[in-house]
Amino acid sequence: MLVRDLADIPGTARDIRATNWNSRRLLLAGDKMGFSLHDTLIYAGTETTMCYRNHLEAVYCIEGEGEIELLPNGPVYPIRPGVVYALDQHDHHCLRAKTQLRLVCVFNPPVTGEEVHDETGAYPAAIASTS
Repeated sequence: MLVRDLADIPGTARDIRATNWNSRRLLLAGDKMGFSLHDTLIYAGTETTMCYRNHLEAVYCIEGEGEIELLPNGPVYPIRPGVVYALDQHDHHCLRAKTQLRLVCVFNPPVTGEEVHDETGAYPAAIASTS
């Protein structure tokens, strides 16, 4: 059994910060669950364009308000607590946070925690984990 407390993650290698967001990685590839689980904060007033061509992602909003736009031409969907969206087609999208968003994100295949977004907003294909 794995038990992890979000309160123990800040300041560790599982606490990943970028200009627009902070992802606290609760489960990673090294945990051998077949998916990764992240508690992510998207900062208010930011806009982040992504396209996970190597991963599928499901996102559940638990706090805040924003919107997600399917690129290049919509549609646009409101994001608020209780809304889930699944990027099941490696969708190119833009996430806009009106207020700070708190999102629970699940990735398949799981991320290792070592990935960095490339110029297209994607993570590279799964890499061997050292975690």
